Amino acid sequence: MKEYDSSFYEIQKAFLENEIAEYGLADGKLRGMVGLVCLTAIQTLQETPEKVQACIAAGVSVTEIKEAMYQAAPYIGYPRVSAALAVVNETLCALGIEPQGEDMSETTADTRFEKGLAVQISIFGDQIRRMRESAPAETKHIQDCLSANCFGDYYTRGYLDLKVRELLTFTAIISIGGCDPQAKAHAAGNLSVGNTKKLLIETVTTCLPYIGYPRTLNALTCIEEVCK
Repeated sequence: MKEYDSSFYEIQKAFLENEIAEYGLADGKLRGMVGLVCLTAIQTLQETPEKVQACIAAGVSVTEIKEAMYQAAPYIGYPRVSAALAVVNETLCALGIEPQGEDMSETTADTRFEKGLAVQISIFGDQIRRMRESAPAETKHIQDCLSANCFGDYYTRGYLDLKVRELLTFTAIISIGGCDPQAKAHAAGNLSVGNTKKLLIETVTTCLPYIGYPRTLNALTCIEEVCK
């Protein structure tokens, strides 16, 4: 790109190094994980090796990298995460780093639903019970999957705390776009677990160069609506 599109390259480089660096996430570890989830969500895999290297330089462990990416799976689908993991593993091997992270599973087949539902309620309150009770019989299994899989299999995992997981979830949702009700719900979820409006805006700003202005402005609208 430097050779054939030097002007475009310089515009993007300056934008990243100036406005985005100033107003985006200051914490290098969090910025790296958010960036990886964003790139995974939009399947911009050619940018992934550079982002992995930035994560390692910022002190993000292999387990943190893997957990960040696993967290995105219920929101963007397994194939996207699997494709990105292949690039991440290849990059780590090229850097001479063992790509196998620690197993952070903390549930069993017998406990995943119960523990997942508990996490759901801790973030979103009793509206979860009402949502389950009002679900049509033919779609009740989706509500069960949401509790057992999305929350039981992922949110209960170790290493990353609930604040980071909820922020990464918000990142995945705003990156794919077209999910404003879910973006709004998880903006509220972030506030519920102790993340701030400022942190959410910094996260959106960090994602801006990758997701573009329409999705960025939609995400900011969702944040503003839950902060009224």
